[in-house]
Parts: sequence; structure tokens; C-alpha cells
Amino acid sequence: MKKDFLSIADLTQDEIFEIFDLTRDLKQKTRNREPHPILQGYTLAMIFAKPSARTRISFETGMFQLGGHALYLSPQDIGIGKREAVKDIARVISRYNDMIMARLFDHADIEELAEYASVPVINGLTDYNHPCQIMADAFTILEHRGTLENLKIVYIGDGNNVAHSWINFAYRVPIHLVISTPRDYQPDPATLQRAREAGLSTIELISDPVEAVRDADVVYTDVWASMGQEDEAEIRKQIFKPYQVNQELLAHTRKDVLVMHCLPAHRGEEITDEVLDGPHSIVFDEAENRLHVQKAIMVKLAGKA
Repeated sequence: MKKDFLSIADLTQDEIFEIFDLTRDLKQKTRNREPHPILQGYTLAMIFAKPSARTRISFETGMFQLGGHALYLSPQDIGIGKREAVKDIARVISRYNDMIMARLFDHADIEELAEYASVPVINGLTDYNHPCQIMADAFTILEHRGTLENLKIVYIGDGNNVAHSWINFAYRVPIHLVISTPRDYQPDPATLQRAREAGLSTIELISDPVEAVRDADVVYTDVWASMGQEDEAEIRKQIFKPYQVNQELLAHTRKDVLVMHCLPAHRGEEITDEVLDGPHSIVFDEAENRLHVQKAIMVKLAGKA
């Protein structure tokens, strides 16, 4: 049976760490400029309803480094669910390509894409979650700390797709996850309940950001208004102002705290320049690791690892 990657919850804990082991190997090969054409002759169709620099660059570069070819399909090329039915696109692309990566708005669209595609489907982002990003983030923490278990990871800001992916990660790997959002911007209750009922991780919702980051090992933030929420940007700036990750907030964390952001960052809004460019920031390490983790995911889904 073909395997898709729509959510971190799709993976077992063993599979997550197998991907991390493979990521480590592929990263070393890339750094050493050692050829690794594991997917030679494979093609990846990349469907973009939402544009992205990192997602396109990392998947396209990664597939090239693996010996395959990636095809960029813009919103003008495929009006997914509008110009053509999702199930029809899924079946047609499956006849042409070995794998599909899609970056969409509606999560139901990627679920339908996976249902009707006969090749593996990778979630490059939906409004519900962003699993490739959090896999890269967790791998980056692992590189810097040597472990993930029971680290206190504090997500600050909007209870968005990144927050949901961290909750899904906590559903599979034991961590201490704290989500700090304004009360009207909390993450999906059903996702939260499932992860809590799994009993693997400690998961807290703490509205006060100062209380939330106390003794944090990792502080993570994201933009306050995601793509498609531009009309809410100004009001969100006022509501989220106390949630800015700045030096004053970091004073309440561990002295060796790691600071993360999935990018693009709105400097001076959710995070200050001095923090993003400061000694605690591992933001550009995590950005690089999108490349390596996604290569490992593609190799895994292709059944080559």
C-alpha cells in the first residue's frame, strides 16, 4: 500500500526517528557533496495554491539532489478544486508522476488528493497543519540538544497550522508542550483533546506569555496573520502585541534557550531583530533542515529506505 504524509499523526514514533536517522545521513552526504541519487528517474509534482519560497526551493532542490526531477505547478497551472475537481487532478497526476507535494488552503483538499492519488502525497502546508516544518524543527532541536524527550517547548502566538503540527508531534513523541495564545485564538480543541488523551506528553494552554515561557528550553513563534488572513492583520497586531518574542520575554526562560521561527518573519511584530539575529536563534538551522528532512520523507515514501 502506498503511504502518504499529511500529518505527523500519520507516522509512528519509530517512523519519526527513522526519518531523523535518514535525515542525518542525507545531510552529511549533502555537506560532503557526496552524490546520493536514491530517487533517480523519479518525478515530483508540486502543486501550489499558496506560494512559498522555502517550500518550493527545498523540495525542488531536494529532488534534484536525490537524482529526480520536480515540476512546479502554480495556482494558474492548476486551480485545484475550482477549475478542475481535486479527484480528477489526483488521478491524472498519478499517471504522470511518482509523488505529489501540495501546498493548499483547505485541508480537506489534500485529504481528497491523497484518497484518489495512486502515488504518495506529501502535505507541504494547509490551513490546518504544516507537518514538514515541524519535522524539520524537531530534527533541529535534536541536533542542538541531543534529545527531544520532556523538553519544554513553548509555542507563542496564533493557534494556527504550526501550533496544530506541534500538538500532533506531542501525540507521537513525549515532550512538554506549552501553547500560549490569546484566548480567542487557541488551537483546534479536537486536535488538542486527542493528543492529551494519548497521555504521552504534557500539553498546557497558558495565555500569559511570561508564565508560559518560564524555564522554557525552546521558544517558538510564527506570524500573527497567516496567508489568507491579511484583512485581520491590523487588529491582530493589537491583540497579539503582548506575545512578541523579545529580550524581555526571554529573560524568563532558561539561559540556554533556543529560539525558533518557521519564517517568513515579520520583524518587529511577532519577533524582534535582536532575538531573531541573536545568539539563541537557530532559525536558519531549521530553515536549512527543511531540505534534509523533506528528502528523507520522500525517500521513505518511495520505499527506498
